[in-house]
Amino acid sequence: MRRHVIIGRYGPDDRSFFPLGDGEVETHLELISSHNTLEHGIGRAINDLNRLNVCPSEMGIDILVLAAHVHAADTRISRTSESQDGWTREIRLVVPVAEPDRWAGVAPIFIRMLNFLTGDLWSIDFRARPLSFASITPPRPARLIAPTFDDLSLFSGGLDSLIGAIDALEAGRTPLLLSHAGDSATSEAQTSIFNALKMHYSGRPFERLRLWMTFPNGFISGSGGESTTRGRSFLFFALGCFAGSGLDGPSVLKVPENGLIAVNVPLDLLRLGALSTRTTHPYYIARWNDALQSLGLNIQIENPYWDKTKGEMVATCTNSSLLRRLVPASLSCASPSKGRWQGHGTQHCGYCLPCLIRRAALMKGLRPDPDPTTYTVDDLTARILNTRQSDGVQIRSFQLAIERLHARPELAPILIHKPGPLSDESPIRQAAIAEVYQRGLEEVATLLGGVRTAPG
Repeated sequence: MRRHVIIGRYGPDDRSFFPLGDGEVETHLELISSHNTLEHGIGRAINDLNRLNVCPSEMGIDILVLAAHVHAADTRISRTSESQDGWTREIRLVVPVAEPDRWAGVAPIFIRMLNFLTGDLWSIDFRARPLSFASITPPRPARLIAPTFDDLSLFSGGLDSLIGAIDALEAGRTPLLLSHAGDSATSEAQTSIFNALKMHYSGRPFERLRLWMTFPNGFISGSGGESTTRGRSFLFFALGCFAGSGLDGPSVLKVPENGLIAVNVPLDLLRLGALSTRTTHPYYIARWNDALQSLGLNIQIENPYWDKTKGEMVATCTNSSLLRRLVPASLSCASPSKGRWQGHGTQHCGYCLPCLIRRAALMKGLRPDPDPTTYTVDDLTARILNTRQSDGVQIRSFQLAIERLHARPELAPILIHKPGPLSDESPIRQAAIAEVYQRGLEEVATLLGGVRTAPG
């Protein structure tokens, strides 16, 4: 195990000395390119926003710079080789910002949210940017018209974000959709859906901001990469706040996610750690809102679908015919390329956790129309599925959770607290969360009727 320190640097002249703690290994994150522009997609995002008449604030840029440190650590520090228990890493960040005193006061909130989100042990120090980079964003010219956007929404290329975009547009809003250009399959889904929306809502001035941010293999010397990416939503939220910092007046960043996944109650005991993500958990969103308020940013993060199952989102989408047409272009699968060894192209496997929730939702929400998605395992009832292999393990976990809740439905208000605290939620909202958890499992139960599993 090694403790890692990632230190952000603004160019070759930024070489302040930072003492290392016992056992810490230092990695420099170079933030400035040879052309004196911000690296890692940040400079490009600033330019793309400027072309949309949106000028992010210095604070907004610093949020994205912080996210670059987090994303580099999360995706390039191996849990296998760099932790004592195969999971928990010890990571310290040294982040250059415009207002280090203000950021230092908010550091405990970010540390708490990152520890919760990733299961690691984080420490964050903030320092002043070099004087030559004390100001990065150019002042907005007087001739620049006010931004037309009145809606910010994450846009992943998945089914929930597609519904979120359609609902916003049908309500007459002008959203700025925010995407991270990740793997090719996700990127293609995002582009395909966005182009279809632009064609359907032609003449409407909504747009999309995409961030390209990846770090090379070997960025952390002696460590392999890391595929779990539990911190990915930190980058997504930061991108939204970066964009929102350039809008006039208060902004709401919408995170479209069905309530079952948002709370993500562990299906079995094995999912309490590595297999239970917290990317949109209410506690995590609440900590973001605490941090934004402390930083003086007039941005609020909300999940407008926290009280709906995925099937209910599909059924209540405000343009059902458009949704039906675009469903095949959306991408929900955890590993859409894993069928290649069987000769398949990029497609949904049909048996991972997000695929199962998607299938159950479309079965409910598109009724009586069939699910138009192509799945590698199309018929889950065709044979007994092996619970020791990938096509059966998730299904068996769902079956166990459903059986447990059927036997003791009074457990629902207790189980929703397993993934994390709900202390920010009122008793009424906690009761609603328990109900959406029950309804979400019932959707999956309907899908799994007649599905057989057994150890191979």
